Amino acid sequence: MNEPLAVEFLPGAKRYFKSLKKNKPLLKEYRNIIKKLQLNPALGTEKSGDLSGVFSVDIRHHRVNYELAYCLKKAEDGSILLIIMAGTRENFYQNLKRYIKSSGIDRHSE
Repeated sequence: MNEPLAVEFLPGAKRYFKSLKKNKPLLKEYRNIIKKLQLNPALGTEKSGDLSGVFSVDIRHHRVNYELAYCLKKAEDGSILLIIMAGTRENFYQNLKRYIKSSGIDRHSE
């Protein structure tokens, strides 16, 4: 069996997950998805255009659509699952494009 990938969270994702402390069921769903991605990062859908190199996973919780955006980052000791952003589906991709542009993330390292 493959070793799970290490996970790194960008500041935007960290803030979002910290804000979910009171919504433990949704936080648990995100954690489960991240664990699955650590074993198989190809589960997400690769985006194109401005977001090429970024993958996303849809999460449906209490009839609300949520997204998780990530990419793979190459490190000396293997690959790292880099969690870029998470949140509700509304305006997610516009906010993601803005966030990537402002933070200068290299999402083509794999």
